[in-house]
Amino acid sequence: MSHQCNICEKKLQELNQQVSVMRKEIKNLRQMLDSASRAHHKHIISLKSVMAKSDQKVPRDAQTPSYPLASQASALEQGVIQTVPIGYLSSCFSAKNGTPRQPTICGSSRAELRIQQSVFNNPEHALEGLEQYSHVWIIFVFHKNGHLSTKAKVKPPRLDGEKVGVYSTRSPHRPNALGLTLAKLDKVAGDTIYLSDIDMINGTPVLDIKPYIPDYDSIDSRVNAEKTEMQTKNDQKKLQNEDTKRQKLEQVNLVSGSINSDQLSNLQSVLEDVKAFVSQSDFSLEEKNIVSKSSKKSILERPSTWIREPPISSLEVRFTAHAEKELAEFLPAGCNERDGPKFKFLRSTEEAVAAIRSVLSADPRSVYRRGRCTDKLFYFTLDTADVTCWFGQGFAEVLQIRPFQQLSGVAKTEKNELT
Repeated sequence: MSHQCNICEKKLQELNQQVSVMRKEIKNLRQMLDSASRAHHKHIISLKSVMAKSDQKVPRDAQTPSYPLASQASALEQGVIQTVPIGYLSSCFSAKNGTPRQPTICGSSRAELRIQQSVFNNPEHALEGLEQYSHVWIIFVFHKNGHLSTKAKVKPPRLDGEKVGVYSTRSPHRPNALGLTLAKLDKVAGDTIYLSDIDMINGTPVLDIKPYIPDYDSIDSRVNAEKTEMQTKNDQKKLQNEDTKRQKLEQVNLVSGSINSDQLSNLQSVLEDVKAFVSQSDFSLEEKNIVSKSSKKSILERPSTWIREPPISSLEVRFTAHAEKELAEFLPAGCNERDGPKFKFLRSTEEAVAAIRSVLSADPRSVYRRGRCTDKLFYFTLDTADVTCWFGQGFAEVLQIRPFQQLSGVAKTEKNELT
């Protein structure tokens, strides 16, 4: 009996050992599963980060996904807005560094925008009639912001370090990184539009194009149109008053035979007083509203004082003899007379000089580089030229202008470290 009990105890111990081993294996499997899940989650986050930061991962000619109208409406109700770029800008500015902050700073800056065929089967049809306008609004995405965090207050470069509300500025660092530029429309050719006076870098995703219509978009045009309309009404009223006066004078002449000269003179004087009163009364309430709008025009159009009178002033731009010589070696766009560096957008040396002056006179440096950085060297790329300059007190001097393809790896590394 005792022997059987011993056997049972051994079997029970063996079973307990097996259960213990199984529990350890299950625990190990759970740990492996948790570890794999965490690794998978990290990989997903890494892939999303790479896709968000790289504009090369998604083919530009990829077909636009189509969604049922019902699902689109539901997405809009939930605040989900899906946008697809209609094209990507080919610009004379290849990087953020040195790109003008506003479109009117550099008049000779140029870009091309080709409408993708994935948006329209016949993209050239979408541009018909656009050539009738002088300027267009470009709605685009700040795709090179570098980070997605935003703050309610920002430090515009023109305020030299002072803070102001983000919605009172045109800062690219905003909850929805959308940009708006008024660009000059040079020409339309097929599915491509050619622009100038731009402030967008190469590869910028464009979401929409809208024509600039002065009658709607310009306060000056609207006020002048209202004044012209009221002037026309005034002229018509004056003609009517003249007709009325003539008719009354004719009536007076009919009865003038029975009225002496003194009475006739008094009657004409009364008529003149009536005419003056009528002319003054013609100044209607609507006209007063127009005058009121005109008097408030300066208030409506007045930007913030830091726009017109910024703490920083325009800089003098100088060129060294060496930089002028290097710039003279560049061929204008479309020229094939000889071998050498060639511009893609700029059409002459004079235009390149004007563009460089426009960029540097507005001081493109950040607030940090302007006030705290001891290194005064500055690099930026304009068209196919890599420009090296330095900033002094109240001026910027261009030291070197070379084709950026010829920069050595060391020079590129130094440039990246300095900027």
